Amino acid sequence: MQQKTAIIIGASSGIGRALAKELVKNQYKVAILSRRVELLNELKAGNPSNYVAKYFDITDIANIDILLDNITKELGSIDLLVISAGVGHSITDKIVNFELEKKVIDTNVMGFTKVVIWAYNYFIKQGKGHLVIISSVAGHRGSKNSPTYSASKAYQMNFIEGLWHRSYKLKLPIIITDVRPGFVKTAMAKGDYIFWATSAENAASQIYKAIRKKRKVIYVTKRWFIIALLLKILPNRLYKLG
Repeated sequence: MQQKTAIIIGASSGIGRALAKELVKNQYKVAILSRRVELLNELKAGNPSNYVAKYFDITDIANIDILLDNITKELGSIDLLVISAGVGHSITDKIVNFELEKKVIDTNVMGFTKVVIWAYNYFIKQGKGHLVIISSVAGHRGSKNSPTYSASKAYQMNFIEGLWHRSYKLKLPIIITDVRPGFVKTAMAKGDYIFWATSAENAASQIYKAIRKKRKVIYVTKRWFIIALLLKILPNRLYKLG
């Protein structure tokens, strides 16, 4: 049986790195992509025959198609593409800094969209494929501390849902999974105590199970579905007190 192949964008740390390990453990050959190549090479050293490490900047819109085309040629084909790259920050001043917010948009919206469209069209031409995005529970509601981040995650969730419905209506051979984590113990999750936080390894295990089951939407961990539901129904007069 031919070995399955995957691309993970944002594989140098956190969920992306843990998921790369999980896929290799389950017999995938994985192209791991990030700007931090030194961290990718550390990961590759543990299993050099099953990793392909490449520099990739998701904000470099002009070169995304070329880079992904070349990586695909090296792998031969792609069964799975995961977008785990993302940035966010909290506003600590009364003044909102456009340049800081633009960095979030460039990564979580512009770069994200470019990669999703490339993968979507590639899978149509190939006749099969599975696209996985790592969005966030934060996308369900606006955040006073990180409004651009929550807005960008809402965009991701809605954009990918639209493509899912398009694929279903047109009977396209594409599986799409939206992973909505709560708090995961990564560099982005800061603080002494993080509510209901799980490890990146546990998150990766749950994501891999969702990939195998071809799930449309999952929450990581599962109990974050409760928080998502509350965010949807909580009236503004109560939500704004949080």
